[in-house]
Amino acid sequence: MQDVTPKPGPIERGGVARSFDEHAHTYDKLVGANSGYHEHLRLTARRMGLPNQGAGLRLLDVGCGTGASTAALLDAAPEAEITAVDASAEMLAQARRKTWPPTVRFVHGNAENLAMSGVVGPFDGILAAYLVRNLVHQDAALRQFHRLLNPGAPLGVHEYSVRDSIRSRIVWTMVCWGVIIPMAGLRASSTDLYRYLWRSALQFDGVAEFTKRLVGAGFEDIRVQTVPGWQQHIVHTFLGRRPAEPTPPDPVLAAADVDPEATTPAEGIALTATPAEGVDLTKSPG
Repeated sequence: MQDVTPKPGPIERGGVARSFDEHAHTYDKLVGANSGYHEHLRLTARRMGLPNQGAGLRLLDVGCGTGASTAALLDAAPEAEITAVDASAEMLAQARRKTWPPTVRFVHGNAENLAMSGVVGPFDGILAAYLVRNLVHQDAALRQFHRLLNPGAPLGVHEYSVRDSIRSRIVWTMVCWGVIIPMAGLRASSTDLYRYLWRSALQFDGVAEFTKRLVGAGFEDIRVQTVPGWQQHIVHTFLGRRPAEPTPPDPVLAAADVDPEATTPAEGIALTATPAEGVDLTKSPG
């Protein structure tokens, strides 16, 4: 199969949020016809490992759309306080029409500058579902998510990633042009959004490259898992964690370890030790 990069379409030129506004009223019907869509979101939310049903936790669902990912997060952590953010006012309007507990609030805002919408941390977990590939400044957004998390708290990214696999690209293209785009033509006013979906997934990072982005943004304990069904090796859960704050040294013990009479070696003192064998978190298992 020849690897041809699709050309940008009208959505890339006119704005993704605006296109989601136009398709908001039919969006739930289309994704509801996608087998596994909601269960896969719940799977990613569970994989975040949020404790105690979310009791006492503040969670952020960024790129919440019509609330499918919010419902998944609520299912995994029903006692948490959840802030759900999206750049599309019409998608949020659809979300707000649904029934939610008082612990869930929806905010209209830009995922790349959450502070402008009054969304500030710290949070005990962040879920970003089908969001990152739509962002212009992906690295900056990941660094922002890192800053918003409490030390030790998880980030869950639920996203398409097919670039590393020819088979995945073939399956993705066949499903898009054989099912998703024709269905959109029957149920929606245009197919622009769903042709953009096809293009954006093909253009987005492969698993290995996105893992490197997470490491570059400061996350550790990186893990990648796929989902069952036809989406296997097409949709992935990317998990990372903001490092826990280092424990401050005990000043009494630290002073006891200091020898004021010791001489400094000519080559200096190594401030960081390099392990003989390290683990490269930027590589996916083969």
